[in-house]
Order: sequence, then structure tokens, then C-alpha cells
Amino acid sequence: VQLQASGGGLVQPGESLRLSCTASGSIFSRVAMGWYRQAPGKERELVAGISSGGSTNYADSVKGRFTISRDNAWNTVNLQMNSLKPEDTAVYYCNAVYTGQWYWGHGTLVTVSS
Repeated sequence: VQLQASGGGLVQPGESLRLSCTASGSIFSRVAMGWYRQAPGKERELVAGISSGGSTNYADSVKGRFTISRDNAWNTVNLQMNSLKPEDTAVYYCNAVYTGQWYWGHGTLVTVSS
């Protein structure tokens, strides 16, 4: 599984940003997907995940602000990020898990600053 992420950038606090990740292969509908992030000096953490069946889970810090979704027709998983805060600043990574194997896309930088 190869993952290609896009959509990072610089925004001001309170603004929105949408990250997208496109996966290669024909097995996407059977793959659990997620977004992780890593801020400077911190460990990588789960932001949001979505199962192959569409069940979602979120980090407490982003609940109510971020929404993860998937489009199996386009092999894409999206992360809609609203009401962004400076503490959301990090490199965001797309992740896929299939048959116990973990796959990572390259990171995309999100910077929230006034």
C-alpha cells in the first residue's frame, strides 16, 4: 500500500484545513486508515482513525473539531480540521493498517500561527 498525502499549510488560529490521503491498490476498502501527527519534541500520536467499515475514533484533543472520512471509490481518506489551534501544529502522517502490516505516507506540515 502506497500513501500520498496532501493539504498541509499555514493557517491562522480558528481557521480550517483539509488533509487528503490517496492510497494505491485495489484493497483500500478493506484497509483501516488513520491520521497521526508529530509535533516538535513530541512522540507521534493518533489523531483520528476510520475502520474499513466506517467506524471512527478521535483523540480527545480534536473531538468536535476534526472529522475523518473515507471514499472507497477514490481510495481516499480525508481529515477535515476546523477551529484549528496553535497546538495542532505538527507534521501529519497518513496511516494504513492491513493484515497486521502498517504503512505510512510522507508527512505533511500543518502550521497554525497568527
